[in-house]
Amino acid sequence: MHLKDLLRTKIGEEKKRVQNLVKTCGDTKIGDITISHLFRGMRGLKVLHTDISYVDADEGIRMRGFTIFELLEKLPRPAWSEVPYLGGLFYLLVSGEMPSESDALAIENEWKRESEIPQSVIDVIHAIPRHAKCMTMMSAAVLAMQSDSKFCKLYDEGLPKNKHWESTFDDSMSLLAKMPAIAAYIYRLKYCNDTALPKVEHWDWCGNVGTWMGIENKSYCDLVKLYVLLHADHES
Repeated sequence: MHLKDLLRTKIGEEKKRVQNLVKTCGDTKIGDITISHLFRGMRGLKVLHTDISYVDADEGIRMRGFTIFELLEKLPRPAWSEVPYLGGLFYLLVSGEMPSESDALAIENEWKRESEIPQSVIDVIHAIPRHAKCMTMMSAAVLAMQSDSKFCKLYDEGLPKNKHWESTFDDSMSLLAKMPAIAAYIYRLKYCNDTALPKVEHWDWCGNVGTWMGIENKSYCDLVKLYVLLHADHES
């Protein structure tokens, strides 16, 4: 089943679960806010409900209930790599279900189809002074992609609220697909004499970054993938 079709079922189920939680436990108190919290930060305060991840004091982060070591063992991975497909991790984070290899590859292949950077975004990046910070260029590139947003187009046409998630999902997939290429493009613009991104066919979504940056070897690809896996669910 395609991830989007799976979500179509799960969103309805989750909506009922949350409505029931609010109905039965809506007045339950979960903590106190003190004056010191206002000035010293929110450490220790319970201010977020999430089913996606939590940080255990002894085991570290768990994503959908799995430790990092369990994810490395259970998620499908390519034969050439010691680190799983990040498309599989994305499937798990979004759906809550452990993906098969075909599920992971379906996400990877969709990202591959959507990975080309629009010329309008390249033009925006080039319009920024070369000495600007990489994150400034990245932020501008992401904002520039709004013109191709499916959600914005449908919203202007009167998209019903219960359908907002579908085009938002499509936009998110497109954005994720392009982010590695945009990051590598900015790197090559600033540090590799503005040379074009080389074609890559043999790595996966995250592993391609090494080739694009001129570091084409398995160990570096695994390092990049492991880094992204560790940071994949930042504060839920």
